[in-house]
Parts: sequence; C-alpha cells; structure tokens
Amino acid sequence: MATADIILQTNAQSTIEPVRPLANFPPSIWGDRFLSFSLDNSQLEAYAKAMEEPKEQLRKSILNPNVDSNEKLSLIYSVYRLGLTYLFSKEINSQLDTLFNHLNLESYHDLDLYTTSIHFQVFRLFGYRFSCDVFNKFKDFRSGEFKEDITKNVRGMVSFYESAQLRIRGESILDEANVFTESKLKTIEKTLQGTLAQQVKHVLERPYNRGHPMVEARRFLLDFEEEISSHDSLVLLAKAHFNYLQLLQKEELQRVSKWWEDLKLQVKTSYARERVPECYMWMLALFFEPYYSLARIIATKVVLFTTILDDTYDAYATIEEIRLLTDAINRWDISATSQLPEYIRPFYEFILKEYAEFSKQVPQEGEGATNLIIEASKKAFQDLAKGYHQEAEWRHNGEVPSYDEYMKVGLFSSTHDLLSKSAFIGMGKIVTQEAVAWYGSNPQIKIALELIGRLTDDIVSVEFERERGLSVTSVDAYKKTYGVTDNVAVEALKNVVDNAWKDMNEGCLKPLKVHMDLLGPVVNLARMTDVAYRYNDGFTFTEKTFKEYITLLFCVSIPM
Repeated sequence: MATADIILQTNAQSTIEPVRPLANFPPSIWGDRFLSFSLDNSQLEAYAKAMEEPKEQLRKSILNPNVDSNEKLSLIYSVYRLGLTYLFSKEINSQLDTLFNHLNLESYHDLDLYTTSIHFQVFRLFGYRFSCDVFNKFKDFRSGEFKEDITKNVRGMVSFYESAQLRIRGESILDEANVFTESKLKTIEKTLQGTLAQQVKHVLERPYNRGHPMVEARRFLLDFEEEISSHDSLVLLAKAHFNYLQLLQKEELQRVSKWWEDLKLQVKTSYARERVPECYMWMLALFFEPYYSLARIIATKVVLFTTILDDTYDAYATIEEIRLLTDAINRWDISATSQLPEYIRPFYEFILKEYAEFSKQVPQEGEGATNLIIEASKKAFQDLAKGYHQEAEWRHNGEVPSYDEYMKVGLFSSTHDLLSKSAFIGMGKIVTQEAVAWYGSNPQIKIALELIGRLTDDIVSVEFERERGLSVTSVDAYKKTYGVTDNVAVEALKNVVDNAWKDMNEGCLKPLKVHMDLLGPVVNLARMTDVAYRYNDGFTFTEKTFKEYITLLFCVSIPM
C-alpha cells in the first residue's frame, strides 16, 4: 500500500482532532471595503483628457535640443520618480544615449554634489555604466574622508545617499558614502523644517530604490512638488496620471476581491491570513502600467494561493496532512483530491482549475512562450510545496539543518521563484522563449532576488517563529553551522543581503540579456520584500506600513 494511502486510512480511523500549530493571525482590517467599488468611466475619461496636453508639452521639453544637459537630466529624473517613464520611454532612451555617448567626466569637476548625484542616478537607473569616480572629488585624499563642507548641502546629501543605493560590488566609495550620508543625515534631521525635513525623514526611513514604485511616486509629488513646480506640465500630468491609475487599479482590486469572495476559500481555510488588498498592492509594485492589468490580476491570484499554502504548511496542517498535500501537488491531477483532508480539497481543486484558466486567458502570441512560462510557474509552485514540506519535516523532527542545507530549500520557499515567474504570465509577447530560457538558467539577478526574499524575511520573523515552537530559519541554521550568537548571525546575513542588492543593481546595467521591462518585476519584487520586512513582518501585521500604503494608493486621490 502507498504511503499516502496508509496515512489516509489512519486519519480516517482517528476521531481525535489533532493538535495544530495555529498562529492566530490578525484578521483582515478591510472587510468588504473594496468590493463595492464601481468604475465611473466618465471620470476616467476626464483624467485621460487632462493628461493629453501636459503630456505633449513634457514630450517637447524632453526632446528640446536647447535645454542644457543638467536641466534635461533633472527633468528625466523627476519623470522617473513620478512613475511617468513608460509614457516617454522612446524619447528618454534616445536622449540618454546621446548624452551618455558625449560624456566627458572632466566636466564634472565643477558640478556640485546634488547635480552630480542626479546625473549618476539617472544613468544608472536606465542601465548605463556611469562611473562612480565622479564622486572622488568630494573626498579629502589626505585624510581619506569625505569633505565636511558637503554636509552643508542637505539636498546634495539626500541625493548622494540615494546614489549609494545603486552601487555594485567593488564600488568602495559608494559603500563609504552610504555610511557617511546616513550618519550625517540622522544627525541633522531634527534641526530641519518644512519639506526638507520631510525629505530627509523619508529617505532615512526608505530610500526610493527600496520602495513601492507607486507609493514612492506619490510621496515624491508630496515632498518635491515645490521643487518641480517650474515644470507646470510635469505637475499637471503627474496628478492626472495618479488619479487615472487609481481608478483603474481600484477596479482591478474590486475584480480580484469579488473573485476571491466567490471562491469562499476563507470558510474552509479560516486559519490562513486574509490579505487580498495587501496581495494586490504587492503585485502592483511589480508593474503599475495600465497595459499589464492581466499580469497583475494573475500574479495576485497566485500570491493569494501562495499565502494559503504557506499558512497551511506552517500554521495548521499536521505532518501527515502535509505529506499528503505535497504528494497531491506533485501529481497535479484532480484524482489526487480524494487523498486530501476535506478542508484543503477546495483549495487544491481551485489551483488546478486556475492554472488551466491561465492558458485560456492569456493570448498565445509570438513564439509560444505563454505555455512555457505557465509550466514554469506550475513547477515553481510544486517546488515551493516541496520546500515548505522539507521545512515542516525539520520542525517535526526537532532538527535544525546546516546553513547550506537550509538555503537550498529556503531559496525556493522564499516564494520569489514562483512569484517572479507568475508575474511574466500575463505580460504578453515581450516574454519570449529566449527570455524564459534566460530566467530558467538562474541568472545572478534571480539568485539575488531569492536571497533578499529569504533572508530579509527570516531576519525579522525569527522571534515570532520561535514563540510558536522550534524555529527553522536561516538565522538558526547559520548559528548552528558557525557556532555564533543571534546578533552575529543576523549581521552576517544582513551583509549577504547587502551584496545581493549590489548584484541586483549590476543585473540592470547594460548590456542586458532581456528587455528591461522583464527585469522591472524582479527588482520591484525585491523592493517590496524590503517594504514588507525591513522593520517587522508588515504583511502579517498590516496595521502600519501596508495600511498606510493601501490608504494612500486606493483611498486618497490627488486634488487637481
């Protein structure tokens, strides 16, 4: 008799409710708030119309040959920070190609810290290998320290700190700048007033390269509207654009919320976290452009399923039930439903059904990569279940694995392999067979993403895990393997994360193996991990960061 059949028979004979590792997660704070939204098409059209004229004016400004390079790069920087790049991608790329090809690093000798930092960020953000040597002049080479007089330029220090977040391995001057600027900004933060004080407070709390792109765009408008007000078209476009996207995205959130309510999975899996707005907001970070609507909806469905899977393995199922569920997911066949406990059968059936629906929902374009990426996502879902299962076995056996053993499993159980592949499903013809093959080859940027996902989560959640019993995290595995304390292990893992961010930045520099639009979701998934776990487990305990972000994005429009 097969192992699964033996377990099933044993469970059927037992009338005693098993002891379950319940986590008692906080309930959703939103109720049915987003279920009742109805899109007003006339309002949507009004915002679309309000975008037309400033968009054309801004396009002319970007292309204007009479605008000097400092002003043009500053304008492009603001366009990027406001989330408007996709509206002018062709124009911006042509301008940057020209500017970069005519660069003379000697011309930076007389530029101030703020302007130099803006140039550095723009070129790096768009994939150009702009040298960090431009910052050498801000150091006193007799002492080896940064010159004290640059600390008087607060705007420059903020921008220098943001530049340091884009560093790659080997850029020691930016490693030093990161420490120097953070320390100095913390020192002067309390002495500042007005918007400058707000800018410093925000950058210390979260540099934009570690934030949710839509939230950072909204905050940039709040914090820097006065500084960009000389470009009337930029401010008008940014406001209408945000309100336009807000309506579209609230309608998407309503559709996902209705779909989730109709599934009624929360009745059977009431032990799991109900986080529909949070999951949608997370996937919105990956791509906010209107034409990626289908990709957002599909990715949100997958992350909702992932949340239930995670909580089933970690906070409800017995080890026998876990083994049955893993076996069923590996089989990926409706006939496996009968071997599962009743409470998890609807969930299993919906996974199979939804993945079958993806093939029908997504147009079969170009080279037939759609089926390849759906299959890759399905396999990643199976690998995730195997990873969760192995971690459950370790907990069940009271075993803490070595660090290497844990990381082989932990990179899969971070969910980032699954989420990044699932994000590609609805992105259209840009996802070619070559792109799928490249991502499947485990490039450095993907490894960096998984390291950031796994370790950032573990570092903040280890104490919560320990409160519930044996903890099996990278922190515990590192402590065991190297015989160190919690603090030493955490600092060592933070260093791994820091290097992973450098690899992430490197992976976005030219020459690129795939289109930049396919790197965006990977980078943004890492950014959202930082949003969720920099200070605490913000996804589980949503009262602070996630509540603030969802309110800002879906509940507060911008006065025109």
